Amino acid sequence: MAGWPLHTLEDTAVASSRARLCVRVEGAERRTGLGLLAAFAAGATALAGWAGVGSGWTVAFAVLALLYAIAGLVEFEVGTVHTDCSLAALAAMLVSLPPAVIPWCVAGGAALRAGFNVARGTRHVSAIVPAVASVASPALAPAVVIATLGPVASWSDGLVLAAALVAYIAADIAVSTVFARLAFGVPLSFSTGDVWVYGVDLLLAPLGFALGFAAGGRPWALAIVFLPLALLLRVFAQERRSRIDQALELSQAYRGTAMLLGDVVETDDAYTGSHSRDVVELAVEVGRRMGLGANSLRDLEFGALLHDVGKIAVPKEIINKPGKLTGEEWAIMKTHTIEGQRMLENVGGVLARVGVIVRASHEDFDGTGYPDGLVGNAIPVEARICSACDAFSAMTTDRSYRTAMPLEAAIAELRRCAGSQFDPAVVRTLVAVLEEDAVTRVETAAPALAA
Repeated sequence: MAGWPLHTLEDTAVASSRARLCVRVEGAERRTGLGLLAAFAAGATALAGWAGVGSGWTVAFAVLALLYAIAGLVEFEVGTVHTDCSLAALAAMLVSLPPAVIPWCVAGGAALRAGFNVARGTRHVSAIVPAVASVASPALAPAVVIATLGPVASWSDGLVLAAALVAYIAADIAVSTVFARLAFGVPLSFSTGDVWVYGVDLLLAPLGFALGFAAGGRPWALAIVFLPLALLLRVFAQERRSRIDQALELSQAYRGTAMLLGDVVETDDAYTGSHSRDVVELAVEVGRRMGLGANSLRDLEFGALLHDVGKIAVPKEIINKPGKLTGEEWAIMKTHTIEGQRMLENVGGVLARVGVIVRASHEDFDGTGYPDGLVGNAIPVEARICSACDAFSAMTTDRSYRTAMPLEAAIAELRRCAGSQFDPAVVRTLVAVLEEDAVTRVETAAPALAA
């Protein structure tokens, strides 16, 4: 069992997200970045020709581009998404620069930030073009709004600023959707992390507007106020990243402990070990389809792996007995869920919560299970999923006292016991997974047989 990975934890997504940032940009992603950059340049040039660029903004342009780059380095990560403080700098641009130069200022700041990230090894150099294009393109929308409805000089123009902010968020979503579709072939999917990102933007925008108004056309005054704030936020961001790193390390420790216990189970009883691995894969897929959150999926995965860990405490002559157990032997066997919970509670933390799932993994939906006779939703959903997947795996595996059931017979037994032994909702989902898998196997095998 050594080397068999657990994979549903949120930290896996965080680690993957971090790794992707340093990967070379190639293929469709590179072509999409170049195309988006060309479209941005055409749009920004057209805006300059229509609205005019004015004069006297050179120093403000340079200062705000630098501030935008610095603000972009203040990164917060939430799962697989990242955000930063650059919208505060963009908001300051909206009240400090002619609309036609705002997109170019954003592009300049984005290029400076990307170059710095490449220099410190947190981005690949090939990521500069898509990074600049995806960041600068949405800035065209608020610039057009300001050019059409503005200019803005004070909070009395708040409706114009609000419209510009809405236009920016809408454009950012549109650009992200197009980029995801063309570069990766997938539609943009929203998560709580994305909501958090746009929530941060909405909170930072008024701050940027206020700083721009207070500076009164003096870019150095804006820098004097903005830089200490950016530094403070960067300290907070670093502290957050440090806490995430510590959480990743702790999660890896729990994962290592779970795998070690799984190895012990397999060493003690090869059937129980391989059976637990089968249950994990099936249970996690059922949990995903039933909409379990990341924490519940993590607990389900550990619970499925360790649901039989308490059998370590059961005498081997009972575990490996070829025939039916006597009443006394069965009473001893039933204690394995309690023993499993005790072991995991001794480990503590996440595995202590998993112990509750292990204890309830042999409860029946109608209350006739053990050890506590829990009924229906009083049984943790993770335990209900483990119970059905455990039973299916047992039915379709050869044992010393019987041969494995055919798939159709096992599915029929699951349906027959839905509402009594098993949660009907779990059975429906599990059967759907099994039937889809069976169809996939047939479709995969057909070409090979024809050949």
